[in-house]
Amino acid sequence: MSVTTPFGWLARRVALGTRALRWGTTAALLVSILVVLGGGVVRVTGSGLGCPSWPTCEGSSITPIPELGIHGLIEFGNRMVTVLLIVAVGWAITAARLQKPWDRTLTRLAWSMFWLVVVNAVAGGITVLVGLNPWVVALHFMLAMGLLATATLTWHRARWRGARGSSAPGASRVLAWILLLVTALLIVAGTIVSGAGPHSGDSRDVPRIGGAGSTEVWSRVVLVHAGLAAAAIVLTIALYLVLRSATNAAIAPRTTLILLVVLLAQGVIGAVQSLIGIPAVLVALHLLGAALVWVGAIRVLLDVEPGLFALRPVPADRMARSESSAAVQPRL
Repeated sequence: MSVTTPFGWLARRVALGTRALRWGTTAALLVSILVVLGGGVVRVTGSGLGCPSWPTCEGSSITPIPELGIHGLIEFGNRMVTVLLIVAVGWAITAARLQKPWDRTLTRLAWSMFWLVVVNAVAGGITVLVGLNPWVVALHFMLAMGLLATATLTWHRARWRGARGSSAPGASRVLAWILLLVTALLIVAGTIVSGAGPHSGDSRDVPRIGGAGSTEVWSRVVLVHAGLAAAAIVLTIALYLVLRSATNAAIAPRTTLILLVVLLAQGVIGAVQSLIGIPAVLVALHLLGAALVWVGAIRVLLDVEPGLFALRPVPADRMARSESSAAVQPRL
């Protein structure tokens, strides 16, 4: 005897159009980026312990009390962004499950976003409970990057219809994979830079990677981070040139060019903030840029290797059954 889930029961009675799916996955992706920016604002304003307990804010109060001041409001606002993210991800899950025909992989991707949100929320709570330990904060940020990756894949899958193999030059596919790897290393190095830098996330004494007041570790990691950034820029330029020379007009270098612009902007922000004392506003912008670079690197790979997430053609008889079934269902 098979067990029908609530979504399975609903899918037999209601169908959602592709517009709902695209809006849902877009909302999930945008709010995932907003989460990274919100975390950056919390860090640079010293509001990481604005709500000193978790899952409540202070004692038995879920909302910040007046004594917590502006830091409590900022940290609580950041937590509310997670609630907004859950709503967006729930929308994406529902829209994915109620598609006709149903794409199981797309639904699983949408659900993976939900579980990453849950894990990241728990990690965020742990960072508060351990007093903003820099390694736990780094893990919290990397989980946010994992969520961004899944949100990007879900967004891409929701827009892909029909199987289509990649006819991009072999060199471009190799460069795209290397670029993704270098970008991942760049983000990891940047996370360590933040963990060793002056913005601990709170105005009180918080442990730093390499020890409080020590600049040796920070200086070394900054050099590694800068080298990886330069490598990413060179790889992106090389990939753009290869794609521009491709004879297949369907392989557009636009995504690669956008990534190059974002990388160059990131480089300028990183250099300026190092020269003028790492101001809070530029740190927050740099964290936002890191999210955009990561999404861009994944999008470049998916554009160069469209076969990675191409859907299999739906058999004609199955499509006909789905259409006839959807015809008698309310379509939202």
